[in-house]
Amino acid sequence: MIIGCDFHTRYQQIAMMDTETGELVERRLEHANGEARAFYASLPKPVLVGIEATGPIRWFERMLAELGHELWIGDSAKIRASEVRKQKTDQRDALLILDLLLTKRFPRIWFPHPPNATCGNYSGIVTSWCACVPCWATNCTHWP
Repeated sequence: MIIGCDFHTRYQQIAMMDTETGELVERRLEHANGEARAFYASLPKPVLVGIEATGPIRWFERMLAELGHELWIGDSAKIRASEVRKQKTDQRDALLILDLLLTKRFPRIWFPHPPNATCGNYSGIVTSWCACVPCWATNCTHWP
């Protein structure tokens, strides 16, 4: 299964393609009531989920990793540029991300994913970055 996800702070709009049957499912999932977690927990592993690079996604990233799914984060500007139609809707955005994943045109960017998302796991590489950013801003536990 492959999921295109338009991620927001309180909810997400998804477009999911079952790669075996070709079935397309579109759905809105709420975060606060646990609906999103229950949905992803019910899916067979592994599922590929694509989202635009956006605000606070660390909890979602960790949740997907715990559930055995893979998260790809895409360059927002390149995703937007690939859409001919400029009228934005959550449903259209989710379908666009799904299409980019299915056609292997998703503009994936590198992002440290769990369990490697802490500075301690990147010792020499990230320690210099951590020195520039306060620990409270990064939840960094690897402060010299």
